[in-house]
Amino acid sequence: MPRYMRRMYSDLTNGLPFMKMHGLGNDFVVLDAREKVVLDAREKDVLDAREGAVRTDGTPALPKVTPALAQAIGHRQFGVGFDQLAVITNGAADAHLTFFNADGSTSAACGNATRCIARFLMEETGKTQLHLTTDRGDLAARDAGNGLTSVNMGHPQLDWDEIPLAHQMDTLELPIDGAPTATGMGNPHCTFFVDDVDAIDLPAFGPGIEHHALYPERTNVQIAQIVGPDHIRMRVWERGVGITLASGSSSCATAVAAARRGLTGRAVRIDLDGGTLHIDWREDGVWMTGPSAHVFSGVLTPSFLESLT
Repeated sequence: MPRYMRRMYSDLTNGLPFMKMHGLGNDFVVLDAREKVVLDAREKDVLDAREGAVRTDGTPALPKVTPALAQAIGHRQFGVGFDQLAVITNGAADAHLTFFNADGSTSAACGNATRCIARFLMEETGKTQLHLTTDRGDLAARDAGNGLTSVNMGHPQLDWDEIPLAHQMDTLELPIDGAPTATGMGNPHCTFFVDDVDAIDLPAFGPGIEHHALYPERTNVQIAQIVGPDHIRMRVWERGVGITLASGSSSCATAVAAARRGLTGRAVRIDLDGGTLHIDWREDGVWMTGPSAHVFSGVLTPSFLESLT
């Protein structure tokens, strides 16, 4: 066997497999740990629990996923690159999902990643409906036809202490210039409604709002333009990431905010820089429908992982 093939075989055998996916350009690295480790997937710090765990065949498990490891994998020049890192583990439902942002911080929710992973699991199992668990709570997913997937992202948090905000206030119009609306979708959101989303200098505007004192856990920032009673144009500054082409939880939060303010109905089309999502705020939660893409699969080499220790 040629040397390069032996090296490739060694990497495949001893490295860390991953999948690269995206939802409308919002991209993720996905680690599938369902059958590789033995651990309690419902433990709050599921990733720390993986330290010292073993594969079912007795070999070493996945490395402990730390903020530093997430940052390294997420680096677009020195790693693979992503907006979010998602880890699939076993749980009481079809799967449990845990999320990291590109800066290494954790997130309880990631709508686009949830939708993409749901599509992957449906294709793997042949199921058309799934039950997923996250730190956000239990989420239902279903095949919407024509290659689209719908996910119930749960009920929005509308009270100041659930989002959370720093102190009691009206979440419909915050005491910030522009009177944005605060919404929680398992992660905090701040939605500004403007006449022209393209007139906003988002790289200059986003960081200040993300780190605003009213949001003790920082916030995702949306700039939204009402196109019609069921149509919104939106741009996103994502907490821990920066500008992103799309965000599922941001789309849900913006749809809820627009409906609360009487700007749209509860079912809307949202056009983002990366494409279109359909959001429907129903009695049982906020449903998000859109496409998904599994771009490629690969392996993080042992030498890459060892360089981080």
